[in-house]
Amino acid sequence: MISFSIIGGASFRAQYYLRIAQALPEQFRVCGLVVRDEHKGNLLEKKWNVTTYRNLAQLLENENPDFMVVSVSGSAVPDYLLQLGELGIPALAETPPAPSIEGLVTLHEKLTCIGAKVQVAEQYHLHPIQQARLSLIDSGRVGNVSQATVSISHFYHGVSLIRKMLGIGFEDASIRGMRFEAPILAGPNRSGPPKEEKLISAERDLVWLEFDGKLGIYDFTQDQHRSWIRSNHLSLRGDRGEIFDNRISLLGDYSTPVYLDLKRLNKGEEENQEGHYLEGIMAGERWVYRNPFIPGRLYDDEIAIASCLKKMGEYVAGGRSFYSLAEASQDQYLGIMMEKAIVSGEVVKTVQQPWAEDASFPAFS
Repeated sequence: MISFSIIGGASFRAQYYLRIAQALPEQFRVCGLVVRDEHKGNLLEKKWNVTTYRNLAQLLENENPDFMVVSVSGSAVPDYLLQLGELGIPALAETPPAPSIEGLVTLHEKLTCIGAKVQVAEQYHLHPIQQARLSLIDSGRVGNVSQATVSISHFYHGVSLIRKMLGIGFEDASIRGMRFEAPILAGPNRSGPPKEEKLISAERDLVWLEFDGKLGIYDFTQDQHRSWIRSNHLSLRGDRGEIFDNRISLLGDYSTPVYLDLKRLNKGEEENQEGHYLEGIMAGERWVYRNPFIPGRLYDDEIAIASCLKKMGEYVAGGRSFYSLAEASQDQYLGIMMEKAIVSGEVVKTVQQPWAEDASFPAFS
């Protein structure tokens, strides 16, 4: 049983953690939320059967969590991380850990350098489909991967996937970028489906990140990840094969092509009565992903965040880092440099940052 508390329990992202704990009560327990607004706190207590507190000190007087989830606005995250670091309390922070390079350096100096236990809840590489692709890369079936195109989420999220797919750590990059605007009918947002037909202008950002012998291509349109009429895409190319979304092209030997599909297997479909959940993903006759949270009824993003919680519990208990403050800082730094390249129209070259010193990067965690 992993127990955790949440700072910012009324936030949109905090609701994920509450749903996960409710769906998997044998694995996770929420022991208190910090919610400054008393009215919102009372509503959360009734809806989720949890206890809320008005401040962190009050929560810590009454609860003993394994770690704290920091789910507040981006500008407020650094202060809470520094406060928890001073108290010696492990923290799982929402992305990004700080909005500026200066803020990232400060966190490195005041937290990483003193050995504070901090991880960041970057969940995109933990989605079932991404874990399946990473499993194929790790198996060597596509060979050495030198190119990855990611069109899934914005800046640091997209960068994290590019780095994972390419096996890139803290290497420097040359960055080129452009922005294109075009009209599109407005789609869903965090509040739900659109309430009227409305034409808006959406920005599409295209960025090339060239590392030493490896290329990452970032392609993202505003609100694409929620759109009903814009598709997500990820492809990668190795010297022995290619993954293009759910299609896999491999070589059995130099003269024998092999073509496979990534196939999701769900329980509860048609006549199956074993439950309603994702069992896993197969490529041909091989499992490339098995859902660790069966029989919980979670959608993919929740499975990924549940994986963050599980890995954080293991990390606090002495396990290895899974997405460190250094990794999160590198992805945020690259995202900032990408924005600079887009706005300036010039080639931007990154330089090694303080958090990259002595940092180790688990390429396929």
